[in-house]
Amino acid sequence: MKLTACLERALGDVFLLNGKDCPFLLRDLLASEELAVVFGRSVMDVLKVFVGSPCGLNLRNVLWHGFASPHEIPPKYCSAMVLLTAGLGQLLKSYLQRTERVLAHRPFVALTDLEDLAVFPEVTSEVLSVLEEVMRKSTFISKVMLPYWEAALVAFRSHRFADCAMLLLTQLETGLRRVFATVNRCPKRLLTAEILAKHLNDGEINQLPLFLGEPAMEFLWDFLNHQEGPRIRDRLSHGEVNLPEFPKEVANQLLAFSIVLLLRFIAEDLSAACKEKAAIKSLVGLAEGYRAHFHPVSQLKKQVLSCEKSIRVWPLLPLPEEAEEAARVEGTSETQACEALFTEILRELLCHLPEGDGVVSGWDRLPDERCSQVIQELCGTPVPTLFCPRTVLEVLTVLRNISTHCARVSSQVAASAELRHQQWVERRLRSRQRQTYLHMLSSIKLLSPVLYLILLLIALELVNIHVVHGKNTYEYQQYLKFLKSILRYTENLVVYTSQQKNKWNETIDLTRTALLKIWTFSEKKQMLIHLAKKSTSKGVL
Repeated sequence: MKLTACLERALGDVFLLNGKDCPFLLRDLLASEELAVVFGRSVMDVLKVFVGSPCGLNLRNVLWHGFASPHEIPPKYCSAMVLLTAGLGQLLKSYLQRTERVLAHRPFVALTDLEDLAVFPEVTSEVLSVLEEVMRKSTFISKVMLPYWEAALVAFRSHRFADCAMLLLTQLETGLRRVFATVNRCPKRLLTAEILAKHLNDGEINQLPLFLGEPAMEFLWDFLNHQEGPRIRDRLSHGEVNLPEFPKEVANQLLAFSIVLLLRFIAEDLSAACKEKAAIKSLVGLAEGYRAHFHPVSQLKKQVLSCEKSIRVWPLLPLPEEAEEAARVEGTSETQACEALFTEILRELLCHLPEGDGVVSGWDRLPDERCSQVIQELCGTPVPTLFCPRTVLEVLTVLRNISTHCARVSSQVAASAELRHQQWVERRLRSRQRQTYLHMLSSIKLLSPVLYLILLLIALELVNIHVVHGKNTYEYQQYLKFLKSILRYTENLVVYTSQQKNKWNETIDLTRTALLKIWTFSEKKQMLIHLAKKSTSKGVL
């Protein structure tokens, strides 16, 4: 498995000598003219027989998808692959000498956001001992595959975390395929199981998600599928990660998930006895409460909270007293018009806050000290994420873009305010620059609540995101058009608040136009908050 992964990565590097975009699939890579130029077509055909085609041995897929038991792959195949790889090296060396080219290796992919992965605590020796006992008695594991599980534990204890993860991933897939075939009553689909899909090829509902439950499915989607997640299996199988530096945290999470899964496939008395152990009970509780970390919904929540935290710093930015006083006097009719619109929109949004302690529907204002808390509590509201339809994902994409641009505006404003304050104190600002600084301070007083308003709107729409199903095609297109108008506003704000532009007066004009559009659309009662049924549950916020 490691050989095929490393070979694929190396062949991709060679491909880039003559090509631009390296194919994602190994079979496409082996069929490329770019590699045939270097190694020769006959050599590539031999490789295709071994690892590149279902019509051949297809060793890569057979191994990486967990089809082969420990003794089903003859050692001679491994020997042949080693010799082939060495031969490729000789052919490549000759090609590079002949063409006077230099082979550049792509950097490995770093697995980031590991703190988001660390849902389960570190696996202890006690937990590993329980896993050893459970895996010998769990019907999830075919007896012929048990040596792989044992090897995974040996690898973990030996600090070979990539080896551990590889073995666990293939065996989890093997076991889940068997469960898939059983719960869907389709034994013939054992080799072509669509484990993570909502529907089968015939349109029937996949029963596996219902059997495993949403938390388990969310964990699998987080680790394997979500584009912003670690996509562990893809990274490993395509040779994208540095194996010796593979993080222990990832292997730890896979082991913890595995033991919770295996407990569901053993006798009830043994399962109950295992769950009485504090460490195991904790793992089961964490698994049952798992929520998606890398789904677009979760990512949007993180963006909103990060942006809110950034804006919260604005009142702490240094402001010279004389400049602050001058900026206070500088208010314009445009600013006052913005404030009036802001008040009306805020009153409307507050009517749709879930009722609960501390936040009451119908408020016409939101105390400053509660604004941050309300956004945080809204972002803490559970939102279903499994199998989101296209319309929901499209709306999430626009909302995330809006949030991203709000964060950029916040960052730019903070940087500009600090720079101009320093220049003001050191008397390094010319007359026009001093006037621009005053315009900036006046604009900041308006932009801060407006950005909070947009974040509040995003959070409220996110809580009700699935109501978008209730819109017909025309209403949906109008709703997207409305969101994209807010996106254009934030994009323009990014430009106008940059230190290169400094168009602070223009930001007020932009803001008034944007607020007017929000108010006009709000009057049509076509936001998701208007379509959603009002929450009656207490304690949401």
